[in-house]
Amino acid sequence: MFGHKLNLTSGKSSMILDIVIEQGNPADSERFLPMIENHIGTYGRPPQKITADGSDKSKDNLKKAKDEGIKDVAFHKKRGLETKDMAKSDWVYNQLKNFRAGIESNISQQKRIYGLRRFLFQGLPHFKAYVWSAVVTYNLTLFTRLRMESG
Repeated sequence: MFGHKLNLTSGKSSMILDIVIEQGNPADSERFLPMIENHIGTYGRPPQKITADGSDKSKDNLKKAKDEGIKDVAFHKKRGLETKDMAKSDWVYNQLKNFRAGIESNISQQKRIYGLRRFLFQGLPHFKAYVWSAVVTYNLTLFTRLRMESG
């Protein structure tokens, strides 16, 4: 996105739980493990399950994720990797892939409704402020909807 990389982490609620904004456009495969480490640093433990874009896929990333204690891993594209190596069953793998599809819709919503499609200000500090304001607004809206549904 305009010379900056957004790395998002989301949970079951669809709320964005973590965002790392970087200048430049490092390869996705290089960002996979630092995002796991960031999660562990924030929450004190690794996630039980994780799903990621196909560009994050590598045998090395899979091994390191498993070494961190993540039980099930699903990469969008599994070329060269076996489902049995990533997740305990095909069903779990497919559930994680479907979850990731839902995350993609949240990202689309961020672009369409919360303004992350276009950014007219210059500089990384302004970009970070704009992204964070969009993410906070999205999370507050989602939180309000979830509260209304629960009664």
